[in-house]
Amino acid sequence: MRLRLLAVGKAPRWVEEGFAQYAQRLPADCSLQLTVVSPRRGQSDEDRLLAEVRPGETAVVFDRRGRTVSSEDMAELLAAWRQSGRNVALLVGGVAGFDEQARGQADHVLSLSAMTLPHLLTRVVVAEQVYRAWSILRGHPYHLAQAGS
Repeated sequence: MRLRLLAVGKAPRWVEEGFAQYAQRLPADCSLQLTVVSPRRGQSDEDRLLAEVRPGETAVVFDRRGRTVSSEDMAELLAAWRQSGRNVALLVGGVAGFDEQARGQADHVLSLSAMTLPHLLTRVVVAEQVYRAWSILRGHPYHLAQAGS
């Protein structure tokens, strides 16, 4: 299974490095790649992101109005996505988030927090949570070691 995090616009180096720290820890059979989508005049960020979802991919939108999930819930979702045999597109919106129509086009609408997170920081948080979910499924000590920190 391949996961692609789709996000709009270039990020500062600290965001790229944070994302890479977690993405490189994942094995090849659960790879996470970043796809940066350029903003376009006349097309909203959400439409641009949704247009990048490939046929057959599970579309997951991260939006503060989505279903809040725990790390364990994320691990269950990751396991289900792997079982389905489908690749996954993880969509992080711009500053305005996703409207109701865009959320309706997604297979899952998830919230990382009841707090509003900066969309650039969300790239790092999603990568970390994917790695944490993988570590939970593998019984890797990362989850427990970090949870107590």
